[in-house]
Amino acid sequence: MPSPLQLVRSIYDAFARGDVAAVLGAMSPDIVWTEAEHFPYADGNPYIGPDAVARGVFARCISEWDGFAVRTDEFLDAGDTVVVLGRYLGTFKATGRPQNTQFVHVWRIAGGKAVRFQQFADTLGVSLVTGAR
Repeated sequence: MPSPLQLVRSIYDAFARGDVAAVLGAMSPDIVWTEAEHFPYADGNPYIGPDAVARGVFARCISEWDGFAVRTDEFLDAGDTVVVLGRYLGTFKATGRPQNTQFVHVWRIAGGKAVRFQQFADTLGVSLVTGAR
C-alpha cells in the first residue's frame, strides 16, 4: 500500500495525465470533498463520493476552462494528512481571462484511500477571472 504522501502525489500525476479514472479510484467510496467557501464549485458542498466529485467539480473544470491545470509547488507530509500548495492555471472560456490562482489542498488518507479533501483558494481572484464580481 502506498504511503499517504505517495497516494496524494499519484492523484496529481494522474490528473495531469488526464486519467480521471485513476484519480477517482484513489478516493474512498464515501470521500467528503469540500470546495473553498465562495469558490464557484462550492455550491455542491460537501460532495460525497467520487461520482459527485466527478460531476460537480471535475466535469465543470473541463467544460468551463481551456487548458485547466493544477500546478503543485510543495507537498507537506503530516502522516495521514497531506497538504499541497500550488496554483490553478487555465483560461475561463466565458470571459477569455486566464487564471493563476493560489490554492492549498488538505487531504486526509485512511486505508490507502483519500477520505477527505478540503480546498482553500483565492476566491476573489477566481471571481475576477470568471466575471462573477
